[in-house]
Amino acid sequence: MLIPELSTDEIQVTTGANEGMYAVFTGLLAPGDEVIVFQPFFDQYISNIELTGAKVVYGKINPPADFDKRTVTGDEWTIDWEAFENLITPKTKMVVINSPHNPIGKVFNRSELQKIGDLALKYNFYIVSDEVYENLYYGDFVRIATLSPEIARRTLTVGSAGKSFAATGWRIGWIIGDKEVIPYVSAAHTRICFSTPAPFQEGVASALNDALTNGYYEKTREEYIHKYKIFTSVFDELGLPYTKADGGYFLLVNFKKVKLPEDIVYPAEIKDKKKDFRLAYWLIQEFGVVSIPPSEFYLEEDGKVIEDSLRFAVCKDDSVLEEAVVRLRGLKKFIE
Repeated sequence: MLIPELSTDEIQVTTGANEGMYAVFTGLLAPGDEVIVFQPFFDQYISNIELTGAKVVYGKINPPADFDKRTVTGDEWTIDWEAFENLITPKTKMVVINSPHNPIGKVFNRSELQKIGDLALKYNFYIVSDEVYENLYYGDFVRIATLSPEIARRTLTVGSAGKSFAATGWRIGWIIGDKEVIPYVSAAHTRICFSTPAPFQEGVASALNDALTNGYYEKTREEYIHKYKIFTSVFDELGLPYTKADGGYFLLVNFKKVKLPEDIVYPAEIKDKKKDFRLAYWLIQEFGVVSIPPSEFYLEEDGKVIEDSLRFAVCKDDSVLEEAVVRLRGLKKFIE
């Protein structure tokens, strides 16, 4: 669903979505302000917020209790709304949400977004909605800024040409928000990088126009659904549960059933880390398949909930995914 009837004074083009978010934080936050971020989180949020002198307050998106025993959906990862509201104080200036979500693959549903929007209106804070995977959704996708004009005025929506067109090196993003708020973002953007390269803006503008009529977004979603089918097939074979992604291109797989060999010699920098670091290292050494330890998306004290899991990315050629499937079948002898 598109945000309707935008004017140029409601948009700031940025040098990538990350710079855009930093411009939002720099333009609107002051030392002592508080920003609620949900675990698991994209790590750039934290340093970008803290550089302004603001404080990060951590909420949680909770997995279902049995996600180590069965394949679940992103919708089953939920927010404890009472706990969330209890985090809000007079210093709360913003809440950051990410939909489709990295690393879960969750797409926030209308009811969840409405609750967040209602709280923003009740307590007068901004919503920073990171929607960089906005065109990679595999069911319903609702933008929080479309729920009501009142919620739209409290929302800053983050977009990314790099994610939409698989051109992350181009560093073109944008922030959409109320015309009374965007000037603060624009002022920060000018101080951070002065401007965004015009040739890349021209290229992205052409791509955005063409994609409206050539079926690019639909074709891309079909391709990613196919990539997920290829890659998840091996985990279905092995009985390793995962979270079905409703959006994005990541996959969280639970490896609790996998027994790590006791004779592995780990590098000093990871031997005292959580289990997912050791799993990721072993997977590279044993099978030549690379993953990300998702406890890095959590505070140190909270990462244990996810340490039996690994995050994979399916944004690869089908042939690479097929080869990974062949290699990962070797996990069978390590499953208890």
